[in-house]
Amino acid sequence: MSATYRDALRAALLYLVLAIVWLQGTGYLLNSFFDNSAQLLRWQLINGYVFVLLSAGLIFLARARLFECLGIGARLRERHADRERLRQAAAVFDCTREGVLVTDRQGLIVHVNRAFMEITGYQVEEVLGQQPNLFKSGHHPPGFYQAMFAALEATGEWSGEIWNRRKSGEIYPQWQTIRVIHDDEGRLSHYVAVFSDISAIKDSEHELKHLAHHDPLTDLPNRLLFSDRAEQALASAQIHKRGCALLMIDLDHFKLINDSLGHNVGDRLLKAVAARLQALFGPGITLARLGGDEFAVLAESCPQLVQAAALAQRILDALKEPFRLDGHQLFINASIGISLFPSDALSAEQLLRNADAALFKAKSSGRNGYALYTEELTAHAQQRVEIAFELRRALEQQELRVFYQPVHDLKSSRLIGVEALVRWQHPQRGLVSPAEFIPIAERTGLIAEIDAWVMQQACRQMCLWQQSGVVLSFVAVNVSSRLFARRELYQQVAQVLHDTGLDPAYLELEVTESAVMDDPEVALEQMHHLRELGIRLAIDDFGTGYSSLLRLKRLPVQKLKIDQGFVAGLPWDEDDAAIVRVIVALARSMGMQVHAEGIEQVEQAAFLLAQECDLGQGYWFGRPVPAQDIDWSNAPVIG
Repeated sequence: MSATYRDALRAALLYLVLAIVWLQGTGYLLNSFFDNSAQLLRWQLINGYVFVLLSAGLIFLARARLFECLGIGARLRERHADRERLRQAAAVFDCTREGVLVTDRQGLIVHVNRAFMEITGYQVEEVLGQQPNLFKSGHHPPGFYQAMFAALEATGEWSGEIWNRRKSGEIYPQWQTIRVIHDDEGRLSHYVAVFSDISAIKDSEHELKHLAHHDPLTDLPNRLLFSDRAEQALASAQIHKRGCALLMIDLDHFKLINDSLGHNVGDRLLKAVAARLQALFGPGITLARLGGDEFAVLAESCPQLVQAAALAQRILDALKEPFRLDGHQLFINASIGISLFPSDALSAEQLLRNADAALFKAKSSGRNGYALYTEELTAHAQQRVEIAFELRRALEQQELRVFYQPVHDLKSSRLIGVEALVRWQHPQRGLVSPAEFIPIAERTGLIAEIDAWVMQQACRQMCLWQQSGVVLSFVAVNVSSRLFARRELYQQVAQVLHDTGLDPAYLELEVTESAVMDDPEVALEQMHHLRELGIRLAIDDFGTGYSSLLRLKRLPVQKLKIDQGFVAGLPWDEDDAAIVRVIVALARSMGMQVHAEGIEQVEQAAFLLAQECDLGQGYWFGRPVPAQDIDWSNAPVIG
C-alpha cells in the first residue's frame, strides 16, 4: 500500500471515530432534555447542521494542524517540492544541449530529449520502443560493449568515448555517460544515457596534430615529421638492404626578394617553389620545408650516388623556369647538399647534419649547384663550431688583438695613416689567421661585436699616438655588413668618440661595396648620419660589388679603395690595368681619393703612382703589426 493510501485511511478512521462520538453524545443529551418529539426533531436537525460545521472545521484543522502531527503535511509539502523539481528537471531535460536517452530495464527507449533529436537526426516516434543498438556504428568490437555493461553492473555508471551512427548514416564520436536507475525497492528500473557530440573537438585535435607536423605556409611536412619519416625510412632500408638519399635545399639570395618585394611576395614564392617541387616528385620521395628558405628531400630508394646527383640536377633545372607573381617574373636558384645512407650516415640526425655540411660546401662554391658529403666536411663543420665557441670565449677573455698596417702617400712615400685589423692570439694555437676566423664570425654574427671592439681600441690608440707627437691623418676601421645594417651604429660611433676623446676627423670607417649595395637607400641614410659626426667614409673592395654609378654619386664618401684582386696582376695584366685606370678616373671625376690595397711589389706601386692613385697599402710598405712595432720612419722609394 502506498503512503498516500495509508494517509487517507488514517484520516478516514479518525473522522469516523469523531463522528460516532459526536452522534452518540448529542443523541444522549437531546433525549435527556427533550420529551416532546417535535422539539427533539427540531434540535436533531440543528445538531446535524452543527455537525456539518464542525466537520468542516475538523477538516480545516486536520489539514492545518492535526494532519501535520500525523506527518501528512510534511509529506504534502515534500510532494509539492518533488513536483517543482520534476518541472525543473523536465525543463533542463528538454533544454540541455546534451542528448539524453532513457530506457526501461529491458533496454527499450522510453524517452529522449530535443538535443537527442538534433544530434542524431531521429524523431521521437522513430526511436520510442527501439533498442539503442539502432545507433550502433560497427566501429567498436564486441569486447567494448561487454566491458561497458560489466562496468554498469559493477559500479552503476560508465563514461567514455563511443562512436555512433546518425540517421543519415554518418558515424560520429560521442562522449557518453550511462547511469543505472533503481526504484524504491532497490530494483533496476531504467538506464539513462547522457551524451555530447565531440566531432568539433576531434576535428580541432586533428587540425592541431596536422599543424604540429606540417609547415603552415606550404602544408609540407615540417622538420619534426620529416625527421620521423627519415627514421622510419632508414629502418626499412636497413631491413631491406637498400640505400636512401637526403638532399638539403637552400634558395639562393632569397633574402633579397623579401627585402625588395616584401614578405608577402616572399611567402608566395615559397609556396610556388613547394608546389613546383611537389609536382616533380613521385611516390617514395618526401619533400619537407625545414624553415625559412630551406627544404629537404628524402629519396627512400636511391642506392647510388649517380641517382642522387641526377635528382639534385632535376631540382636545379626545375627552378630555372621563372615564377610569375603579381606581375613580377621572379628567378630563383638553389644550392643542394647531398648525403647518402648507409655510406655517409646510419641515423636520420647524422644524415641531416651531413647534408647540411654538404649544403654549406655548395654555397661556398658559388651557389646554384650541388655538393656531395665527404668526411672532410664533417671535420670542417666541427672545426667551425669549435672556432665559433672559442671565438666567443676570446672576446670575453680579451684574446683579440688589434694590429695596424701602414698606409702611405704614393707621391711622397710618407706614412700618413693606418688601418686597424683584428688578430686572434689563441692561448694554444698562437696567432690565428683572420681568413680562418673572420668568415665564421660573420656567419655567427660575432663580427659586429668584434668590429665595435676594434673601433674602440683603434680610437683609443690614435689618441695615445697623438699625445706622443705622432702625426697621422687617419686611422681606418672596417665596418662589417652586419654592423653597418644596425640602426644603432650612429650612436655606437658617437659613444666611442665621446669615450676616447678622438677628433672625428681622424676616424675613417671602411664599408664594403657589397654592404652598401645590399640596401642602397638604407646605406645612404646611414652614411649621411655618420657624416654628420664629422668622420671620414670609404668604400672598401671597390669593383667587386656591381655598384650603380648613380647611387655611388649620391653616397657621401671621400675615398674609394681598389680591391687587391685588381692590384695583384699589375702592371702586366691588361684587364687589371684597364680596371684600375677606370676606377682612378671615376674617383677623380667625383672628387674622391683613391686608395690601393694589396701592393706587394715596387712595380705595382710605380704603376699606381703613374695613374695618379693617391694612397697605397700592402706588404711592400709594411705588414700589419702591433702598435708598438710600427716603423714610423719607413718611406720606401718608388722607382
